[in-house]
Amino acid sequence: MVRKSALSEAPGFDRTPPIRRIGFTSVLRSEGVAARLGLALGLSFTIAFATGLLSHFLQHPPTWLDWPSRPVWLYRVTQGVHVIGGIATIPLLLAKLWTVYPRLWQWPPLRSAGHAAKRGLVLVLVAGSLFQLVTGLLNVAYTYLWAFSFPVTHYWTAFIVYGALIVHATNEWARVRRSLPRPLETSRRGFLRTAATASGLAALLTSGEAVTPLRRAALLAPRDPAVGPQGLPVNRTAQAAGVTAPGADYRLAIGTLSLSYDDLTRLPQHTVELPIACVEGWSVSARWTGVRLADLARSAGAAPHAVLTVESLERRGGHRASELRPPHWNDPLTLLALRVDGQTLHIDHGYPVRLIAPNRPGVQQTKWVHRIVIP
Repeated sequence: MVRKSALSEAPGFDRTPPIRRIGFTSVLRSEGVAARLGLALGLSFTIAFATGLLSHFLQHPPTWLDWPSRPVWLYRVTQGVHVIGGIATIPLLLAKLWTVYPRLWQWPPLRSAGHAAKRGLVLVLVAGSLFQLVTGLLNVAYTYLWAFSFPVTHYWTAFIVYGALIVHATNEWARVRRSLPRPLETSRRGFLRTAATASGLAALLTSGEAVTPLRRAALLAPRDPAVGPQGLPVNRTAQAAGVTAPGADYRLAIGTLSLSYDDLTRLPQHTVELPIACVEGWSVSARWTGVRLADLARSAGAAPHAVLTVESLERRGGHRASELRPPHWNDPLTLLALRVDGQTLHIDHGYPVRLIAPNRPGVQQTKWVHRIVIP
């Protein structure tokens, strides 16, 4: 028989692990507070997951699915909700973690195989949520502290996090249902109101990058949609893309046609109002003038169900070319734009010719167009 140490038998000896002696007590913490914050986070993460999937599939559409070109504002709204809603989620997540983090120091840490699996799931959920929100926030601020591809990593991590969220919510649902009907004390209601107010302010002070009337209130927005050449933001300048202004020898090739810039200006011109909506969440509408792509494509012999490829003078980069499916290139709002808001395109906005199409991410509104491939 192993004899206990003299220290462990000493009066006042505390077997509690040192981290438990700090005292994680607060009247603001309760199952009811955690349950309500959990529901808010569940809704927020569901919206972010759905709008993120929409953004991904608009940028990388499956071969069997043609996304519609109307309504023209759909991507602007969904991506704005994705980014602004993600920023508004940060105060809620911090409040939730503050409410439940004493559970992270349960002792003993692992009681059984099932308990270990649940704790591992919580670890994945917490770490993944923090990763998504922190890297997402840095992405919209154009601050890249990593070597991995953000779009790819963000996309696949979203499935891991949302899957963990569903399993965790299923495990905790009985506790949530038990906690929700119970009224909360005034102090705990105040804590929830504070978290909700912080979340609302984060959304309000960011939404001006997508909601024009709120532009002056966009104190937290990383991008002012009115700052840039010709009053429009630019993510990738011509210099960064290695593009110089073409000379008189510029030609636009589309199928069997070859057109100079002057040829394009002599064709019937149309003006449309469409937004540029960036994956980083900012968006702004402008009036674009140019040639309807449908008219040119049909003149070049494109079949109604053809998938066109629009290529840029830019020689490198993941977005130097974009695929244009029938709903978009057949839409009369889709232009090869030569002017914006009455002015000849600035080189950073794609001079001499850029694509502008409805309900399409900004990265696919190809600039410096020089060739359109018709299969």
